[in-house]
Amino acid sequence: MREILPALSRWYAAGAPFGLATVVAVSRSAPRGPGAAMAVGPDDEVVGSVSGGCVEGAVFELAKEVMETGDAQLRTFGYSDEDAFAVGLTCGGEITLLVRPVTAAYDVSFGELAASVAAHRPVVAAVVTDGPAPRGAALAVGPDTVSGSLGASGLDAAVTADARGELARGATGLRHYGPGGERREDDVSVFLQSFAPPPRMLVFGAIDFAAAVARIGAFLGYRVTVCDARPAFADPRRFPDGAEVVVDWPHRYLRDTETDARTVMCVLTHDPKFDVPLLEVALRSPAAYIGVMGSRRTHEDRLARLREAGLGEAELARLRSPIGLDLGARTPEEVAVSIAAEIVALRWGGTGSPLTETTGAIHR
Repeated sequence: MREILPALSRWYAAGAPFGLATVVAVSRSAPRGPGAAMAVGPDDEVVGSVSGGCVEGAVFELAKEVMETGDAQLRTFGYSDEDAFAVGLTCGGEITLLVRPVTAAYDVSFGELAASVAAHRPVVAAVVTDGPAPRGAALAVGPDTVSGSLGASGLDAAVTADARGELARGATGLRHYGPGGERREDDVSVFLQSFAPPPRMLVFGAIDFAAAVARIGAFLGYRVTVCDARPAFADPRRFPDGAEVVVDWPHRYLRDTETDARTVMCVLTHDPKFDVPLLEVALRSPAAYIGVMGSRRTHEDRLARLREAGLGEAELARLRSPIGLDLGARTPEEVAVSIAAEIVALRWGGTGSPLTETTGAIHR
């Protein structure tokens, strides 16, 4: 959804209706998770995906239908053993989609949702999927704001409270209520989709490798900052659009920068006068990933310097050095893929091994 919001915002601002399909539930080996979205807009323009190609043709027709009728639909797709050519998921999984029309008349909350995401403000989209409430009715809930309505004040109040709780956890999923928001009933199903600000990628050392890492970091959805104390290297023209470029000593910048458990750091300077003071700060932060470029000899020297600086073994164990997975990478772009692969594997608990050498479920 986050990736297609610029197109949706453009249509919404122009008053052009569009059909929005959102994955609200999955089972077994579904190709996309809850929150994946696809939309059909003016002149049959399509953005996004809900299944990687398995059911997009059918969803296209559904989206056009809801735009014509104004009535949202809930539809489940799965693999059909009786007819292998039926619309379904060849992976054997099952997805449930809410397909609804969106315009300023249908959904007054969408403008607030899109503006909040664009400004990196946390927000939850809450949409009725089933039950005795208007299907497709929506709320946009921020920490201190609410826009829209689900059709009943009690339901709005209950969903708003739960949405703020889910936002704090960054959670997305279905919740169930009574028609008036009663919490011990399950007549009304509401899909809550959290849009927390994107996680940060901090890249230290404005070298050629940093430009490639910044590009792949942005591709993965990170808000990328590149920091270097040398103005000649920290030139915004050397980095992709959207990347923040900061001229400062890395340790000083990091000391004054907020990080959290989703932050990833890539230290590419491999120069002790930059690395050691920076890592003293980094290894005491809550960051999810701290990777450092350099040879194995450089790594051993770095560890010795950090021990002298007072860091303990538990802190040093967080260091991913040498940075990246063993892909045989050579070019900056290949090294960036290696680093990104290690970040993804650490995030989801992957082994980094070829899937041909593993057994069991592919997606944990």
